[in-house]
Amino acid sequence: MDIKELQRLVALMQRGEITELEVDDTKSGLRVRLKRGNEQPASNAPVVHVTQGAAAPVALPIAALAAPAAEVQAAAAPKEPAGKPFPSPMVGTYYRAASPEAEAFVRVGSRVGPDTVICIIEAMKVMNEIRAELSGEIVEMLVENGEPVEFGQPLFLIKPD
Repeated sequence: MDIKELQRLVALMQRGEITELEVDDTKSGLRVRLKRGNEQPASNAPVVHVTQGAAAPVALPIAALAAPAAEVQAAAAPKEPAGKPFPSPMVGTYYRAASPEAEAFVRVGSRVGPDTVICIIEAMKVMNEIRAELSGEIVEMLVENGEPVEFGQPLFLIKPD
């Protein structure tokens, strides 16, 4: 659950007659309870209660969500990838080496050229050698050996020369 989602929930509460809302995010173990009214007698501003795991809930006025929103978004903004994504040219099963006993075609830090075989993708019992198609350095391997891959799914990050 991100700050934008919390802000949308708060806006929904302010537009409607909702005085209390609780949301459980089972993936992250985060539980958010939005409530306006009783807890702050001086104002009718909504309050957000955030609980993660077995920790005690933390109460924040909604104004606290709006102020640091830009800072949170800047900190959570995805970083520029260190290289150019190399997409899978087909659907199939990704293999790093020609056989389980063989050395991997490439590793992080490997230099590749346009004709360098970088992996094999098995499709319909056919082993297809995949070539780099550009010169550069393997910066990151994004798929594990033996995983199924989709067409266009990034397999590597390659820093071009």
